[in-house]
Amino acid sequence: MNVMIVFGVLLATGLYLIVADCLKLPRYGTSRAMITASRKQNKKVNSLDTVLSGWSVALGRHIPMDEYKRHRLSNTLHAAGISQTPEEYVAYALLKAGLIGMGGVLSLFVVPLLTPILFFLAIAIYFQESKKADKKLSAKRERIESELPRFVATITQELKASRDVIGILEHYKKNAGEAFCYELDVLTADMRSSSYEAALTRFEARLNSPMLSDITRGLISVLRGDDGAMYFQMLSHDMKQFELQRLKAKAMKIPPKIRVFSFVMLLCFVMTYVVVIFSEILQSLRGLF
Repeated sequence: MNVMIVFGVLLATGLYLIVADCLKLPRYGTSRAMITASRKQNKKVNSLDTVLSGWSVALGRHIPMDEYKRHRLSNTLHAAGISQTPEEYVAYALLKAGLIGMGGVLSLFVVPLLTPILFFLAIAIYFQESKKADKKLSAKRERIESELPRFVATITQELKASRDVIGILEHYKKNAGEAFCYELDVLTADMRSSSYEAALTRFEARLNSPMLSDITRGLISVLRGDDGAMYFQMLSHDMKQFELQRLKAKAMKIPPKIRVFSFVMLLCFVMTYVVVIFSEILQSLRGLF
């Protein structure tokens, strides 16, 4: 058995090196350096991610994808902060799931009962990886939407003194959160290098948020010469109502969590009384005998 394991490891290593040389894949150190440089935060790079990223570059060239799906996925990846092409992103998910599926095939010869578990795990990993960009974008959108009521209130006050849209965005950017500040940086840079209205439209399309769409429509109307003050006052009122609903929904999730800890505390009190009563019974029995 030990000889078979060593033979399998050496065979897999040899096949990997041959295929990597044929496909002209980058070396491990090069891939690791590229992934580290592309990440915004100084996080440690996983060795498995490094290998799979190199393979996904080669496999991504052969994955067919229609133009609409590619454009939509490219916007999602860009907004989520993932520096992969749509083909590489899909290839990475397939490779990660395929690696576990290959383990399921190999387990047929060692532990056959483990094979269906690994196959189900491979399917789950594929769906998890393919939805990772949507989840990151959803979390980012939620963080940004939590700032929008304050952003609208700021615009409402700024419009009383100035109609310089890019100046209003620059002023708010100093107090914005990390995610929203990054998006405003991209927006202001885009506005300086192209049409203001086109930049705001692209900003709206990147995040695909209905609340942000209302704000961009108001800013575009201001750029076209409309007053906009009454519009943003009404929008500020609606945003406050939304913020109250969001806080209420967040508060509604707290009682179930408290209920669990309350049950644990009750169980601890009951166990304390049970131990005391049980010890008293034992002492009484010792006195009788």
